[in-house]
This record gives sequence, C-alpha cells and structure tokens, in this order.
Amino acid sequence: MLAVAVNGSVHENGNTRMLLEKVLEPIREVGWKTEIVQLGGKNIHGCRACFQCAGKKNFKCAFDDDIFNGIAAKVFAADAVILGSPTYFTDVSAEMKAFLDRIGFVALTNGCALKGRIGAAVVAVRRGGGTHVFDTINHMFLMNGVVVPGSTYWNLGFGRMPGEVADDSEAAANMLHLGKTITWLGAALEGKREQYPDMNKGRS
Repeated sequence: MLAVAVNGSVHENGNTRMLLEKVLEPIREVGWKTEIVQLGGKNIHGCRACFQCAGKKNFKCAFDDDIFNGIAAKVFAADAVILGSPTYFTDVSAEMKAFLDRIGFVALTNGCALKGRIGAAVVAVRRGGGTHVFDTINHMFLMNGVVVPGSTYWNLGFGRMPGEVADDSEAAANMLHLGKTITWLGAALEGKREQYPDMNKGRS
C-alpha cells in the first residue's frame, strides 16, 4: 500500500509539512510505503480548460509544466492521498488550487481515475478560515468518488510561524488518529478490517 502526501506550502519544512508527517507516522508503522511531494513554491499554473486530457485520456495534462504531471503520476499510483495546505485568505495556496483544478479534471476525464482511493485534507492555519481550506480540498475528492475518512476533529493545526503547530497537541492527536483511520480504511477496502479491532468498536 502507498500513501502520497502533497505539501502545498512554500515552506518545505513548515507547519503543513509537520502535520503531514504526523499523519504518515501510523501509516508507516503498519508497513505502508509513504512519500511527501513538495508542491508549494513550484512553477504550476491553473487549468486552461483546453479539454485535451479528455481527448487523449492518458492520465496527463497536455501542458507538462515543471511539476504537475510528475505529481499526478504519483497520486494516481497511490492508495491514499493526503493533500496539505496553509490557509491564505480563507483558502488553499495558489499552487494547491492550481493542482486541485487540474488533477480533478484529468481524473474525471479519465474514467474517474481517483475513484475508490482514500483522500484526506490537512490544513495549517493561524487563526480562522481553515475549514474553508478543508472544504476546498474535499470538494475535489468527493466529486471524484474518493473515500474521505473522518477523524476526531477537522484536520486543522494552529500556528503562524514555521514550527508553531508543534505546540498544538490536539492537532497532533487528530493527525495521528487520521493516519490510523487511513490504514484501517485501507484494510477495510481490502477486506481485512478484522486486523483493526480498536477501530471496529460499536460496529454490529
């Protein structure tokens, strides 16, 4: 099993990256392969609505810029995709928005290529607006048939300067739970839910 996390923050080792790493901890512990891909700060433009992906159906955007198709290939190969973004004016970073529009459309025009994968949104926020970022990412997931797991709260971590999110203990607990839920869900989708008795409490 493979989990790919995409960091939409220009700060490669900032708060968003720290939250993604926390989600991946329990995923690695059960033997999944994991990778964090840097998106923030890269040269990526938005969807140009050329519809060439619909015609070619090769799981690629016709505009092969510095970053998009390389990340898209990793996402399409993954069993779970975690997209992380900081909060900029109550929404995702510009790079993440460009990626969402393009990966979402390429997936839709290639037979809903993300359908059945696990997808989670992770958000770093200073104070307010984080739930809108969370929604923006999940809108793309849900429109593409991605299975979106819950956790103990919205997947938000609070902090302004790089590293401050480490002081948010509730966020850390939530991210760890999210990672465990992803592995449980991956096992459930493979018919192995019985391996995770703690996650099955309350089920008939």
